[in-house]
Amino acid sequence: MTEAPKHARMTPDPIAGLDGVVAATTTLSHVDGECGVLVLRGKNIEDLAGHMTFEQAVRHLWLDFDFPPEEALAAALGKARLAAFAVVPLLEIAPATLSVYERMQLGLAALPLARDLPAAIAISGALPVFLAASRRISTGRAPLMPDGTLETAADLLRMLSGETPPPAHTAALNRYLVTILDHGLNASTFTARVIGSTQADLKAAVLGAMGALGGPLHGGAPGPVLDMIDAIGSPENAAEWIRQALARKERLMGFGHRIYRTRDPRADVLKAGLRLLGADNPKVRLAEEIEQAALTALREAKPGRPLDTNVEFYTAVLLDAIGMDRSLFTPLFAVGRTPGWCAHVLEQQKTGKLIRPSSHYVGPRAD
Repeated sequence: MTEAPKHARMTPDPIAGLDGVVAATTTLSHVDGECGVLVLRGKNIEDLAGHMTFEQAVRHLWLDFDFPPEEALAAALGKARLAAFAVVPLLEIAPATLSVYERMQLGLAALPLARDLPAAIAISGALPVFLAASRRISTGRAPLMPDGTLETAADLLRMLSGETPPPAHTAALNRYLVTILDHGLNASTFTARVIGSTQADLKAAVLGAMGALGGPLHGGAPGPVLDMIDAIGSPENAAEWIRQALARKERLMGFGHRIYRTRDPRADVLKAGLRLLGADNPKVRLAEEIEQAALTALREAKPGRPLDTNVEFYTAVLLDAIGMDRSLFTPLFAVGRTPGWCAHVLEQQKTGKLIRPSSHYVGPRAD
């Protein structure tokens, strides 16, 4: 696993972006881009998101690790949130120029890993606290202490707003967090596995993964989806706006995916969750009109390319519908993906192998 190829097997032709290169074996998740299937430890994402809380799905993903059972895990994550709140004063005195995401990284770097909690639980419990506290600090409000008796989604929404969230909003956030829990060997997950393969601790690996996620090609798409929806404004403008955008050779945010050659299965899971919130939100109807106009235009403009709706499109609309500011989309993604990052690091470390690929030198030769 992850063993560097022998010289006899090396090719002088590198594969751009490592597409199709197998760098690990895993029991955690499987992405079938041709068929539009995402499997998390033997279950399709459609059978998890909308049917499990975040805690239940994390426990399912962590089955092979020596962590508490479902009820105890929820309590342990609550305990971890309470412990993480001790770091929040550091976030309050940090420079005002720091973004929410940067404050979260600062909080994680400063987080003590207590011996009475596995590191994966301590880290996964801490990030929701750092997100909510950082958001409140950035908007001039005092951070709120976690409630360790609540589930993660409900407590995160409460810490953000200061109010008990509607059950429908908690269910929608649970659906989103489960949907993004793990997704194969993407850039941030691969980064975490590389760092973990050196036997660095989980905190270092998750910080590295957060660094990779911070790049706009990986974690920055949902926010611009809302920018596009706002720019279109009304359903009758959708077709012409999209036509003009494609004529300018602009990318339509929320469509197309590096892996999926058909519809991203997570898009339908989130779209179903959006409908459960009710039809009174005008952005819901607008989003559906834009989706249909975009798919029609993409088929006409690029008939040879399979460009379909991806997870970012309905992520943006769903999170906006529950009052989540678009500036929090990448930080929230980190909250949902952290247990997946932790699982990949632990799985990699079981092998004892250092990830050390080779490169093909094309520079000048020595005299």
